[in-house]
Amino acid sequence: MKKISIVIPAYNEEGNVAMIHQKIKEVFDGLSNYDFEIIFVNDGSRDNTQQKLEELSNTYDEVKFIEFSRNFGHQPAVKAGIDSAGGNAVISMDGDLQHPPKLIPEMIKKWEEGYDVVFTVRTYPKEISYFKRKTSDLFYQLLSSLSDVNLTKGGGSDFRLMDANAVEVMRKFNEDDLFLRGLTSWMGFKQIGIDFTAAERMSGQSSYNLKKMFTFAFTGITAFSVKPLYLAAYLGFLFSALSIVGYGTYVIHSFIAKTEISGWASLIMTIVFFGGLQLIILGIMGIYLGKIFKQVKDRPNYIIKNKNF
Repeated sequence: MKKISIVIPAYNEEGNVAMIHQKIKEVFDGLSNYDFEIIFVNDGSRDNTQQKLEELSNTYDEVKFIEFSRNFGHQPAVKAGIDSAGGNAVISMDGDLQHPPKLIPEMIKKWEEGYDVVFTVRTYPKEISYFKRKTSDLFYQLLSSLSDVNLTKGGGSDFRLMDANAVEVMRKFNEDDLFLRGLTSWMGFKQIGIDFTAAERMSGQSSYNLKKMFTFAFTGITAFSVKPLYLAAYLGFLFSALSIVGYGTYVIHSFIAKTEISGWASLIMTIVFFGGLQLIILGIMGIYLGKIFKQVKDRPNYIIKNKNF
């Protein structure tokens, strides 16, 4: 029998872990040729998630858990589960049931057809806000245009299946700012996407706020491209040209009309020129320098406090 490992990061999901286990178990009850394990990664939850996981693991042999020493974030939690998985294929999915377990048989079918990576292409139901849908689409368009990876619109979900060969490659990555969606696309292999509609959370509230969305976007863009550095240079030249045209025109007009203030025109042109050129470029360079600073310290992506396997 082939074994499928299900990796589920959990942060304050006490009301969901038992339900998603039940849903996954029902799916595999209908897949007689496959064994499975569920690896829950408790990412520093502040509720009773760990207690629920321990209760589940005492009752069901297929339930395993990893407990972090603190909250390290969604991407390190997924990576920890992948690093510890022992299946012939690994499926990562969220623990709030927005990723439907009923899609697992179709993912396995595509895997058996020879695909190394089966990713999902997410669409949102009408109940999801217009702002959420548009910002999600804009993010993937921006990431594809500014980076060296090409993510399908809606194809950046962490709901995916990876063959053991792809998992082995993924384990070798030790980047500080993990962006697994981009890494999965970047490393190649034979890939295919399947559509699904994101469901509502079964219980609790999402901790993924606007600030985290922007942080995630910057992480994805700067992790796979230096194009923002070129963009900074272009913007610097643009602002410099605008300052020359705009304030240069004003200087000429003031000189002809004899209304100029001695020394003011040259001073303001210098400030605008070098200010626009330096601040933009230094700001973007600072982002890359910060990533280097964190990477060279070579700290682990996560720290495991406890595990039951």
